[in-house]
Amino acid sequence: MSTDDSLRYLKLLAREYPCIHAASAAIITLSAQLNLPKGTEHFLSDIHGEYEAFCHVLKNGSGSIRRKIEDIFADTLTEPEKKTLATLIYYPEQKLPLILESVADAAEWYRITLPRLLKICRTVALKHLQTDLIALLSKHFAAILEELLQAPEDSEDQRAYCQNIIETLITTGTAQTILIVLAELIQRLAIARLHIIGDIYDRGPGAHLIMDTLVDYQAVDIQWGNHDIVWMGAAAGSEACIANVVRMCLRHANLATLETGYAISLLPLVSLAIDVYGNDPCPIFQPQPGAEIELSDHERELIAKMHKAITVIQFKLEGQIIKRRPHYQMEDRLLLDQIDYTQGTIHLNDTIYPLLDRHFPTIDPAHPYELTDREQTVIDKLKFSFTTSNRLQKHVRFLFAKGGMYLAHNGNLLYHGCIAMNEDGSFKAFKVGDEEFTARAFMDRVERLAHQGYYTADNPEQKRYGLDAMWYLWSGEQSPLFGKEKMATFERYFIADKTTHLERRNAYYAYRNQEEAARRILQEFNLDPETGYIINGHVPVKVKQGESPIKANGKLIVIDGGFSRAYHKKTGIAGYTLVDHSYGMYLVAHHPFESTQKAIENELDTVPRTVVLESSPIRKRVKDTDLGWEIQQRINELNDLVNAYRMGLIKEC
Repeated sequence: MSTDDSLRYLKLLAREYPCIHAASAAIITLSAQLNLPKGTEHFLSDIHGEYEAFCHVLKNGSGSIRRKIEDIFADTLTEPEKKTLATLIYYPEQKLPLILESVADAAEWYRITLPRLLKICRTVALKHLQTDLIALLSKHFAAILEELLQAPEDSEDQRAYCQNIIETLITTGTAQTILIVLAELIQRLAIARLHIIGDIYDRGPGAHLIMDTLVDYQAVDIQWGNHDIVWMGAAAGSEACIANVVRMCLRHANLATLETGYAISLLPLVSLAIDVYGNDPCPIFQPQPGAEIELSDHERELIAKMHKAITVIQFKLEGQIIKRRPHYQMEDRLLLDQIDYTQGTIHLNDTIYPLLDRHFPTIDPAHPYELTDREQTVIDKLKFSFTTSNRLQKHVRFLFAKGGMYLAHNGNLLYHGCIAMNEDGSFKAFKVGDEEFTARAFMDRVERLAHQGYYTADNPEQKRYGLDAMWYLWSGEQSPLFGKEKMATFERYFIADKTTHLERRNAYYAYRNQEEAARRILQEFNLDPETGYIINGHVPVKVKQGESPIKANGKLIVIDGGFSRAYHKKTGIAGYTLVDHSYGMYLVAHHPFESTQKAIENELDTVPRTVVLESSPIRKRVKDTDLGWEIQQRINELNDLVNAYRMGLIKEC
């Protein structure tokens, strides 16, 4: 930066810090922040609409709060008392009435419990500046809470002072409110930053509720998953993404997210399905077992007809994209023109297969990828619903603002799916004309195209190019979010031979077990392979089959252990999460979560075991993190500003 540019920047900075005292005070505060303990980072992946389980893990910080209770009250509380205290912190509004029903003297219980909560709160507050802590306090009780949290307990006078405040809270009937505020404050302070490694959407019924929670969370970043990008594409107006989203919701009978969550009207699709498939039972399109809601026979039959109608529309729309984007190299997915509609067979990989369903009244064999007028009307109305849903648009804008294809943070690399590789382990190149994009360059490119698809308003061709790229990210062979040679949706529906259903994974999934490959990936993103980790999701770890989530000699950690209930039988657990705090990093394996009610009543926690990945007796400080680097840069700029004031280059206001 030139001297003139530097001075110009310092003059802008002077508007915020108009004198030496203001700049110096900021330097002092920021320098103090550098020496605070590093905040706890919490990593979750592949939530798939499981709202209750997600909330429980969020509330307990994957065991972070329980560990604080253990540290503070190891020898002074019994195990049942610790469990009750933990549940009270996680669910204060629900648990408190149950406790008060069982105690003989509510006032005495408050006298015992409030000091315990204050002790925990003071401990988790040690990683925060006092000014930041005060900003989080409830405005009605900020002064009282500030007094209680700042008051030391090393003198009889101070203990008496705090006890007097607690007595007043009890007599005025505000102890219950303060207790709830303290519990929620502990939850908030225990985790400094939340990382979501993709796939918030699909399968479970609560993705919209999860997104509501994330929008209000204090500090969060999201690495897009393939199930997120298809919803993002649908919200942006991609017809193929819309068809995929609706098909998946119907396949799993998960209509709550569509209809209740985002007010997407399915009536046009209902009308088409009844008219076109009125006498067709559509047996292969019945909702999958394990649907979240009980369905009558009539409801199942109607969903099956809708499911078939949108599936045919999807194949047509996808075929249109493949034809207009030859550089996607997905011609092998053009299957509608390989069907013999008279014989009810398909020619695939030099083999003729009989189709499980031969009734295609909306497909013109001469023009199989053209929508009928009725189908076009349905997709137009669905597109209007998706692009005008206020709640969905709010959530997708949040995903763009807080998310991306990957994140390099505190020396670690976070991404959902894979880095596409060739069979020899080299990074696979995606060709666009004469240009080639690999690894990081390709991820940067498609992230930019996704933004283009959503935000472009004045150039229809650019917008369509971006929308098509979002669909490619959902199902393309070299998509870092998908990572398979094909999405065999057609084969799984229509061909009985299961060998055709195989979706061969990218070579990445073999090489991610090798330390050398993990090191090369870290270097590709300018991260230190000696100290950095890759944190990955997307493919559930099959613990029941002996698979470990820790790969590449500890350099790569997979935290998709099957959050979704649909995966529990395959994985044997209910997901992994990761915690990175000031003394190290550990992996947490979770038991299946039954319900919030049982967690409250039976005081069930979801932290059966942890695996320590990294441990150090020397505590990491904020100065050792990316945030610390940013703070140090700010301190340097403020020092330059102070010098400019003293040299007369800028005048104090």
